[in-house]
Amino acid sequence: MRLPVIAVALVLALSLVLPSRAAESGWNRETKAERNARMEWWRDARFGMFIHWGLYAVPAGAWNGKEVPGIGEWIMNSANIPVDEYEKLAGKFNPVKYDPAQWARIAKDAGMKYLVITSKHHDGFCLFATDTTKYDVVDATPYGEDLLKPLAEECRKQGIKFCTYYSIMDWHHPAQDRANEKQYNPTRIREGRKQQYMTYMKEQLKDLLESCNPEVLWFDGEWPDWYTEQDGREIYAYLRELKPEIIVNNRVGKGRQGMEGLNKADQDYVGDFGTPEQQIPATGLAGVDWESCMTMNDTWGYKGQDRNWKSAETLIRNLIDIASKGGNYLLNVGPTAEGEIPAPSVERLAAVGRWMQANSESIYGAQASPFEKSPWGRSTQKRIDGKTRIYLHVFEWPKDGKLPVPGLPGAPAGARLLAGGKALSLTVQDGGVVIALPSESPDKIATVVALDLQR
Repeated sequence: MRLPVIAVALVLALSLVLPSRAAESGWNRETKAERNARMEWWRDARFGMFIHWGLYAVPAGAWNGKEVPGIGEWIMNSANIPVDEYEKLAGKFNPVKYDPAQWARIAKDAGMKYLVITSKHHDGFCLFATDTTKYDVVDATPYGEDLLKPLAEECRKQGIKFCTYYSIMDWHHPAQDRANEKQYNPTRIREGRKQQYMTYMKEQLKDLLESCNPEVLWFDGEWPDWYTEQDGREIYAYLRELKPEIIVNNRVGKGRQGMEGLNKADQDYVGDFGTPEQQIPATGLAGVDWESCMTMNDTWGYKGQDRNWKSAETLIRNLIDIASKGGNYLLNVGPTAEGEIPAPSVERLAAVGRWMQANSESIYGAQASPFEKSPWGRSTQKRIDGKTRIYLHVFEWPKDGKLPVPGLPGAPAGARLLAGGKALSLTVQDGGVVIALPSESPDKIATVVALDLQR
């Protein structure tokens, strides 16, 4: 894993530049204080659940009796499935085991503060009720009910922020055309029909906001050439007019640099936060809001043969690593077509939750590490009652029982184990401290030491 470094000033700020139509409405004149207030809950949360769910869960990674290479939710593209053949999956999608209260509880028990679920993926199928199409869960499946609204209600009951994913690229909509005879990605726009799709997208997003009122709109599929930065600004402006407090990721526009997810620095781009995918930035990013989205195995949507599960240790240390660099961790689950989150995902989330029960203070609302690097682990920090508390996440337990912490940004006032509160003795040394630890690590994955400074 990469070591955290002190947050460095980089010119990667995610801009709020909006089209003239929005400027007339006045809300885009957002002050720094207003933006901070809008982003506050998201910055404090640090940990969320991503859910990729749709018709692709029915084939579960196989087509015509053969496993299809690649990630599960891309099977329509990977197996070159014609639209009329893929549509038939809707008749087999009947998630009778779906329990939104259980899903929200799994997220909550894991220590997650928000949940982002696919409302429409690249295949164009909608998991919510909408007047814009019959290609949705209400009209096209035997289940016949909106899947998102009850989940939104359960999330709010259990104190989880409800958010939705939405794909701009749509392999089903007649205005978009497949790239060539062998693949859908990236789509082309049919001549003279772009405005038709833009109108469709706006109406669909309006239905989504009215039905389940998400706190974040998490866009994807923005890479086709026909979709422009100006289009992204138009959609962003439209959403902020409908719901001024909504948060929108940078994939609404054209700014992100591939899987790195952060915005290119050649101009200002629309969006509120960057979206690294399957990776964690090497450094902290001063003044930049970002969120790493990552899978537990090798796929986002459910794929029956993918059993390459990451360990609970890896997931917990990823969470710590990301928080130590000032980012959020969006960890994915891919439910089955019957509506169950796979047992290996549930087991790992429960393990993360047990660690969070004892140590969440070091994650929620924490800021990036003040240290350039720490060979024994990672650090986060907070300001509490005008003083600084540094959380030392120890991955590698020192054999001599001494934890060196050089380069402190203030005089030490005391140290203790975060879990249990056991006081630890320390010795001031060369602008830092050496903390005396127990002979054995209380937590083999990550023991947290809370180090208080006098200022």
